[in-house]
Amino acid sequence: MKPTVLFICQHNAGRSQLGAALLEHLAGDRFTAASAGLAPAETVNPSIAATVAELGMDITGRVPRAVTPADLEAADVVVLMKPGLALPSAPRGEVLEWSFPNPESWDADAVRPLREAMSDKIQATLLTR
Repeated sequence: MKPTVLFICQHNAGRSQLGAALLEHLAGDRFTAASAGLAPAETVNPSIAATVAELGMDITGRVPRAVTPADLEAADVVVLMKPGLALPSAPRGEVLEWSFPNPESWDADAVRPLREAMSDKIQATLLTR
């Protein structure tokens, strides 16, 4: 069974959506990628969606959602996109705390370096397993 990686950020509109999409793009079917947030936004950040589209993926239909205790129980790896996020329950799996800035008001040009940095982190941390 392939491991599940759950990316969590505040609104599940930017960093966590980007992390899950990048893992899907880079790892193919080696992992199950999921994302959630503590206080979900209404939609995925359009600049995040645009930079993911440049990789050939469409995430515009994804809907931000709240992280649940069931999510935390099911995940083999939980990636907090901001250190110190207060989760609704203790995760079962390994917890990684990454520190990426919130791209909430960024345009696509500003998001691209974030996408590349996150891609490098995923390759160095998750794909080497």
